[in-house]
This record gives sequence, structure tokens and C-alpha cells, in this order.
Amino acid sequence: MSAWFTLWLALAGMAGVVWLIRYANLGRILRERQILGSRSYLGTSPDVPKVSIVVAAKDEEDNIETCVTGLLDQDYPGYELIVVDDRSRDRTPVILRRLEQEAGGRLRVITVKALCQGWFGKSNAMREGVAVADGEWLLFTDADCRQTSRRTLSMAMREAAAHESDFLSVTPILDTHTVWERIIQPVCTLALMTWFLPHRVNKPWRKAAYANGAFMLMRRSCYDAIGGYERVRSELNEDVQMARLAKQMGLGLRVVENDDLYRTRMYDSLPAAWRGWSRLFYGCLGSLRRLSAAALLLTLLCIVPWVSLIIALVGLQGTEVGGATEWGLAACLWCGAVAIMQLAMWRIYGILRTGRVWSFTYVLGAFVVVGMLINAMFKAVGARPTIWRGTTYRGHRLEGQDVIVSHSDAAAAEVIEEPATHA
Repeated sequence: MSAWFTLWLALAGMAGVVWLIRYANLGRILRERQILGSRSYLGTSPDVPKVSIVVAAKDEEDNIETCVTGLLDQDYPGYELIVVDDRSRDRTPVILRRLEQEAGGRLRVITVKALCQGWFGKSNAMREGVAVADGEWLLFTDADCRQTSRRTLSMAMREAAAHESDFLSVTPILDTHTVWERIIQPVCTLALMTWFLPHRVNKPWRKAAYANGAFMLMRRSCYDAIGGYERVRSELNEDVQMARLAKQMGLGLRVVENDDLYRTRMYDSLPAAWRGWSRLFYGCLGSLRRLSAAALLLTLLCIVPWVSLIIALVGLQGTEVGGATEWGLAACLWCGAVAIMQLAMWRIYGILRTGRVWSFTYVLGAFVVVGMLINAMFKAVGARPTIWRGTTYRGHRLEGQDVIVSHSDAAAAEVIEEPATHA
């Protein structure tokens, strides 16, 4: 048996042990899950703090009416809704004007005509919304989010009060309508959550910090303390950066899943998903080292076992009976690693609500996600730009910009407009 073959067998054993440990840890992780739903609803008191809901919308003609009507239908007794139309070039402004007229003063629409120097698009739009908000609490959410309960805001405020949270993020349920979404989205989610498990984020003594921009509820005092969107004005993943700032300052950061409160479909095309998830990985993991580690782990633990099992089975079939022992051992070891991985994925996919049968496509999704991570590495070193919502960024900078801004190592100047995109 050659040294390379022995090393290959050792890798099979290592992969099997790692997946066995992961499977064993699933029970503890499931016990520590924090899930927020409407079933435990106890009603609301009329004496509640005012909440200002701020939504940024850029080219959201397909989503904005559903988003706004769902938010206007919330049963929380004290809130205002502010929607910021951020340089939209589709029918979003027309729809918003109609909704504002129909809302009877319950909806306020702010229009952003140009991107301020030194600011990334969403942060600039949210800052404009906060400037006219007067709530004691602020809720930042996205225009592509669909409320599936009238109790979302009430439950979130109750959760924040119960845990004395300053900053609460409720993660969305992801809608997957196509085959490619069901193959890719779960792998992307798991690749990210490996680094940001909610039960770690919720422990004040751990450094892990994460928030999902689809739903961020925070006290106005928390927002002011971390410097608001001013502090993260040139960050592509401003949600995670705000969570890190809050955690560093000792503020109460909490992340929970949602059971039946709201949903979102992240991307409606494969190119948009490629661009969007590459940006998310780059912004959340933040460094070439972590991106490389994520790609390496995904390759070694998820792709190599399946590829090696196929190689071992082919080798076993092509070997004479007398020399099949080594290939048979390899096939057994790699089959064991794949089987344990598949058991874990079967259980995890049930949690993700994608459908357990799609867990058998995990390896296909892993190939794509490794490609996304490599793409994110190029972005991290500035070799490739990020095109997001019609604006081009390179590294942590707006394309073509040289003026350094405070609180960030990013730079700012002229913005290059691209065709509208949902990535």
C-alpha cells in the first residue's frame, strides 16, 4: 500500500470522525435553538414603546406592495412605517405613492435621488429613514420580506423585552421555488451558520456576532451607541458589522429563528444568487483567511467524501479478486463517511424546511458554494468588483474612489451606476 493511498484512507477516517462528532452535536444544537413564533401570542398592551419601521427599496416593483401591506397590517398598537425609495428606476416610486395615499397617514415615503459621497446604498437609505423616525425602537427590514403573521412585531418586541435585548435579529424563512434554489440555498445557509451559530451569538461572553438585515430590531439608544449607519456607511454587510459593534460594546445582542412570522426569497435567478452569496460570504467572513478556511473545509468534508467513494467503487470494480482488499477497505471507509454525513444532512434539511430528500443534492450545492467562496476571495483582495443594487464596489470601496471616510478603512467618491439587479 503506497503512502498516498494510506494518507487517502486516513483522510476517510478523519472525515468520518468529524461527521460523527457533528452528528452527535446536533442534539445539543437543536436543544439550544431559539425559535420565535406566533403560537405563544399573549396579546399586547396599549402602553408599549413606539417602533419606527424603516424599509429601503431599490427597484422592488415585484415585492414592495406585499412588503408594505404586510407591515401596515401588524397588530402592534404603536408604530410608524417609513419606506425609503432609493433611486429606483422601475415602478417602485409609483406604487409607493399610491400606497402612501391609501394608508391614511400610516405610511411615510422618503425619496433618495443620489447616493451621498462615502456611503453604500442601503446604509445611506436607512440613514435617511432614521432621520425622520421618532420611535424609541427601530426596526430595519427589507423590501423583499413577506409577513406571514400580523403578530411579527408584537412577538419580536416581547422577545426583546423578555431577554432585555438591545439588538434583536430574527432570521427569515427562505422561500425556494426552483430546483437550483433547493440545491444551493441550504448549502449557503449552512456554510454561513457554521461560523455564526445563534446559540454562540446569544452568549455575551463569546465573540461571535451576527445579525440578518432582513429583520433587525434595536433600541434607539443602541443604534446611537454603535454610531448607527454612519459607522458602517461603507460596509457591504452592514448588518453583521452593526452586530459586531454592539457585541463589542457589551450591548444585548440576540438572534432567533422564526417559525411562522415572515419569509423571503433571496434571489430569483442563479446569476443573482452567485453575485449575492459571494458578496455575503465576503462581507460576513471578512478576510481571505476565513474565506479560504471555509472553502477548504467544505471541500474536504463534503465534496471529497463523495468523489472518493466513487473512485473507490470504480477501483474496486476494476481490480482482480486477489487485489481487491485495499480498494474494498477504501470503499468501506468512504462509504461510512458519506453515510454519516448523509444522516446529519437528512436531519438538518428537515430543520431548514427545504425537504429532506434534497439533502442528497448537498454535494452538488457544495461544488457551487466553493466556487462562490473562491469568487469572494477575489473580491477580498480587490481583484473582482462587487455589483450590488446597481452600484459597483471593489474590495471595501466604491469603484473609483479615493477619499478615506471615518470609522472605516473604506474609501468613497464617484459611484458607477449599472443596470438594476436583485443581487
